[in-house]
Amino acid sequence: MDSANWSDRPAVHYLAPAVTRSAKIVVAGAFGVGKTTFVGSVSEVTPLRMEEPITEASVGVDDLRGTPHKTTTTVAMDFGRIHLLDDRLVLYMFGTPGQTRFRPLWEGLTEGALGALVLADTRDLEGSHEVLSLLEEQQTPYAVAINVFADAPRYPLHEVRQALALDPDTPLTECDARDRRSCVYALITLIEFLTARHLPAPLVEPRP
Repeated sequence: MDSANWSDRPAVHYLAPAVTRSAKIVVAGAFGVGKTTFVGSVSEVTPLRMEEPITEASVGVDDLRGTPHKTTTTVAMDFGRIHLLDDRLVLYMFGTPGQTRFRPLWEGLTEGALGALVLADTRDLEGSHEVLSLLEEQQTPYAVAINVFADAPRYPLHEVRQALALDPDTPLTECDARDRRSCVYALITLIEFLTARHLPAPLVEPRP
């Protein structure tokens, strides 16, 4: 897959003429793991963000230990778009809210998705288990990308795989949600995995 010069690629505000396929991808993960940042880094259009300020109502409900300076939270979804495969494939990315109280919304966003990219944080790997369980319940295939925070501990990927109880064939990689290039590589890893699974054609919609 052609991933050259992604960091320098200008914004694209239209569907490229070469597009023949489109797919819905969910960017999931626990609270504060970097989903909004990830979607904003790779989207070729101005991302749609549905965020609200964190208020006192979240005290004791949302765990802010890993993100003490976080002032807003996604309450519905993030949305972005990116072209891949030499502009032949366009991905529509839907970022989910991280809090468990939004589970009904998670379920709605994953419906009809080709797959999911799950962002994880080594400071709170336990927080990823509920998201992974939900995707498995809905039989949504996924890859996992460790979002590398500056103050987060680094572990060998085989140890992270074991901690998350991932199947041997589940892709596991690292990215920096602020860096477009590494985020695109994470998406390419997911798409290669999904392609290898020979998913049913209806999940990848041909362009009219």
